[in-house]
Amino acid sequence: MASPEQPPLPLLFLIGDTGGGHRSAAAAVQQALERALPGRFAPVTWDPLRGPDVPGLLRWFAGLYGLCIRLTPWLWWSFWRTSNSRLGLRVLRRTIMAPVYGSVERAVEACRPGLIVAFHPMTADPAVRARTITGVQAPVITVVTDLVTAHLSWVDAAVDRVVVSSEAVASECAGNGTPPGRYVPLGLPVAAEFCRPPLDEAQRRALKLELGLRGEFLVVLTGGAEGSGRLRQGAAAILRQVADVDVVVICGRNRSLRRRVSRLAERTGDGRLTAQGFVGNMADWLRCADIVVGKAGPGTIAEATCCGAPLVLTSFVPGQEKGNAEFVTAAGAGVYAPRPRHLAAEVGRLRRDPAALAAMRDASARAGRPGAAVDIARFIADLAEPVPIGPAAEPVGATGLTGGDGESADWPSELLPALMAETSTLGRPLVFALTDVEDADHPARASSSLRRLRRSGVLIRAALRDR
Repeated sequence: MASPEQPPLPLLFLIGDTGGGHRSAAAAVQQALERALPGRFAPVTWDPLRGPDVPGLLRWFAGLYGLCIRLTPWLWWSFWRTSNSRLGLRVLRRTIMAPVYGSVERAVEACRPGLIVAFHPMTADPAVRARTITGVQAPVITVVTDLVTAHLSWVDAAVDRVVVSSEAVASECAGNGTPPGRYVPLGLPVAAEFCRPPLDEAQRRALKLELGLRGEFLVVLTGGAEGSGRLRQGAAAILRQVADVDVVVICGRNRSLRRRVSRLAERTGDGRLTAQGFVGNMADWLRCADIVVGKAGPGTIAEATCCGAPLVLTSFVPGQEKGNAEFVTAAGAGVYAPRPRHLAAEVGRLRRDPAALAAMRDASARAGRPGAAVDIARFIADLAEPVPIGPAAEPVGATGLTGGDGESADWPSELLPALMAETSTLGRPLVFALTDVEDADHPARASSSLRRLRRSGVLIRAALRDR
């Protein structure tokens, strides 16, 4: 537990809300850190692609990801393939993604982290550059959240370590010339609630009843945070061709999909179909499911295998999800059924063959890596050490905090760590802002960055878990 003598060490977690996997991975590692070393670290999660201090054009562009993978996956594939080269990546970073560098630099200046973790590929190189510019002597690591096929941006930045999700990604790193000691295969982190031992049949039935279902054979359809993968067509095919099954569709943020599935449930009228939006108890749905259906997203696969759930995969996002379906089928943890009629046929076959379903469930449990988040948390804890505050940190510590009357207060440099320690004790979020300061060593850069922070009204939130 942290104390005023040893305040929590700030960590900067860089994500991008393009899909839900990057934020989920960061949250899982933060949860594991807090459970293993309570009060020792104060992670700050920051989104430099869609945060409030980036230009509206970049926020709009990043927000197109969900629509693109649902409606025009070929367009996403063209963008992914074009940027998956050193020339294409250089052009992307200097044009569309250029504001990410400024956002990350301002975040590093604000919280002076002891370690920076990039959970999104477009944040790794900006983190390295921000470390150089700000003078923060913190290690920078990347946690790859793609399962089999990794974009070049995951591994080309000059970070200190790359945590890879599988041996396939480790092989890609080796093929790209990454030194062997620089990448570490620790798995894809998922939250602790997905990592409990799989349930037996009686326990699954009891959990279904708790969730308001009939307790029958349950098929859960999920398309990740964006609700992609033709879930409505798949649900309709299952209801037409397979009797005595309950179907639950987890629609994520896709409100249009939820409305369409709800209308289908009303027309069906037998209570077999249920539509859910973005749920906070996803682990419960996966743990009680007899079959999980969805696109081959890395987060869905990692969570389902940790729960020991059999998988029927219906689609994949071209580019980063290529190879995920082969990974699942090769492990015996699921099958690939790209068309609704094939999906219904596979569900019917598994419904009638309990032995095959049980074998698939066992293979799914073997393919999971429930200890990945804990392993990554320990890895981060070993790398993160308190960093001496140098001259570059003076704008933040010495005169960079705003007093209660709105004027700059001459507070001591150790005040921020002390505040974070007190916040950790109370279990409340810490919110702080920066004001302009004068620094004879580098007034132009510090003053400009801090003015931009103040004008944009950005508040860096150290979201500490309730204790």
